[in-house]
Amino acid sequence: MTIFTKIINGEIPGYKIAENEHFCAFLDAFPLVKGHTLVVPKVETDKFFDVADELMGEWLLFAKPIARAIEQVIPCNRVGVCVVGLEVPHAHMHLIPINSADDMNFSRSKLELTPDEFKEIQSQIIAAL
Repeated sequence: MTIFTKIINGEIPGYKIAENEHFCAFLDAFPLVKGHTLVVPKVETDKFFDVADELMGEWLLFAKPIARAIEQVIPCNRVGVCVVGLEVPHAHMHLIPINSADDMNFSRSKLELTPDEFKEIQSQIIAAL
């Protein structure tokens, strides 16, 4: 069982933004920038392109209002979408508020946010949905 499944199931803490029958979105615990959110299918699938065909379009439709809410809350030019998927063997999409392409550079240092900062960002994005 992956760490993402444990967050989805509530077995370990996470800052959930939204979920439905097939997907869950939550703040990245090691964000590149404030508002960095992961969108994850509930069925554990290691590789992005191994996710069931019928879920691929739904995945983007689920992510779309979340990206719009992030744009309302976090000052940015847009929300970038990235699939890297090396650190956890569970397909996931990154929604990252960006002002330049460098904001999506995963070799950069990650932010260290307090639980209160995570909760504030979480509540702001949820309110914007």
